[in-house]
Amino acid sequence: METPDALTALGALSHDSRLAAFRQLVQVGPEGLAVGELREYLDLPPATLSAHLNVLRAAGLVEDQREGRVIRVRANYRQMNALLAYLTENCCAGAADCGPASACKPRKPGAKP
Repeated sequence: METPDALTALGALSHDSRLAAFRQLVQVGPEGLAVGELREYLDLPPATLSAHLNVLRAAGLVEDQREGRVIRVRANYRQMNALLAYLTENCCAGAADCGPASACKPRKPGAKP
């Protein structure tokens, strides 16, 4: 992931309703939710949710699919993982035991790499 893409994704997540929507979609898994179900969970007016989803879509964090009259929205796990990798790629100066799957544990001062 390039820095401009990371900034777009972080900006999209910097609003409480968008962050709540994205977290809910991550939590429910790859099947996602119908937009109406997500709206009920977040208790947002339809136009407000639509605007928030447009920001998340533009950042590549969510994808949707029409199923008849229903639009199902899903978290884009590839984009989420790319953002996490971008944020942690230089964790602990690139130590082998530190990365996206583990907590960043900085070395003690004076410790050899």
